[in-house]
Amino acid sequence: MAELETFQVDTIVIGAGVVGLATARALARTGREVIVLEAGPAFGEGISSRNSEVIHAGIYYPERSLKAELCVRGRALLYDYCHSRGVGHRKTGKWIVATREDQLPALRDIRLQAARNGVELAFHNAASARAALPEIRVCGALHSPETGIVDSHGLMTALTADLEAAGGQLVTRSPVDAACSEAGGHWLTVGGHMPCQIRAATVVNAAGLGAVPLAQAWQGLSASRVPVQRMARGVYFAYSGRQPFSNLIYPLPDSGGLGVHLTLDMAGQARFGPDVEWIEEEDYSVDPARIGAFAEAIRQWWPGLEIGRLQPAYAGIRPKLSGPGEAFADFRIDGPEFHGVAGLVNLFGIESPGLTSCLAIAEHVVRKL
Repeated sequence: MAELETFQVDTIVIGAGVVGLATARALARTGREVIVLEAGPAFGEGISSRNSEVIHAGIYYPERSLKAELCVRGRALLYDYCHSRGVGHRKTGKWIVATREDQLPALRDIRLQAARNGVELAFHNAASARAALPEIRVCGALHSPETGIVDSHGLMTALTADLEAAGGQLVTRSPVDAACSEAGGHWLTVGGHMPCQIRAATVVNAAGLGAVPLAQAWQGLSASRVPVQRMARGVYFAYSGRQPFSNLIYPLPDSGGLGVHLTLDMAGQARFGPDVEWIEEEDYSVDPARIGAFAEAIRQWWPGLEIGRLQPAYAGIRPKLSGPGEAFADFRIDGPEFHGVAGLVNLFGIESPGLTSCLAIAEHVVRKL
């Protein structure tokens, strides 16, 4: 076999999802030479394009957790960025609804948790909530005015343009097949259409679902510093035609997620999801037979749902660091102070609210490096 051509660069970011692109942009803007290696044919074809596209307020997460702090900080940065760069977004607001009297204490707890994170929610009693949401079965609700939606593809397009304007480069069809850290830098073996070896002083592993498997095989990185990853698939169903909502509607959270909720895209098209299904292998199929379970869940709070208008849309997979029934797991942004490898940052468990937090995560990575 011919010897692979070798290149040397200052900084490599592995993965061109929204977090990888935001991080690469931030590093390039500090004057670093940055290359983003993406296994797929284009940016953002994994987790970043298979989610609700919601800008979260920062409501549910334990105070002082990275998810809470980076979501609240990231939400403010993201709204400012979208406004300044002309990225499609809308501050729709969001309702969290209780459909039974015995759920009202859970609403109170959510409101208290949000307040601890610096997020103010307005409580509406049954009469007030029904006046605002006449189509909904509701005994009480919380309103989040800071929640919104974003055109995730437009956001990643803008981040890529900023990266390139700062001298960085995105290289697609370039999977990292192996990695080794040693004194003086990191060696990456890159496959794809132009196989090569790259030596870099700094590497950020932002490979999404691939971040843990890559780290598990990383020579020079202790296996004890790599978490176990689980995969939770969530499917979405689109709702054809008009519907009566201009805000996002969420039930109370359930195990593994925020419940089957109503979100909107920038054109006002409604979609419902995601549900939670624990899987062992990466699989984005959508079983049309799940429509019945979706309809049953949605009708708990929207009795007027017409099941015939539900259509399979897409599925996403969340890289979770805790499994069914296990305690909350935070983002893992592991730098040299944790694993002892100079110039390496691993991003693990970057699920929701990763999209909202992307610019704040980028700031956090820059500080670690």
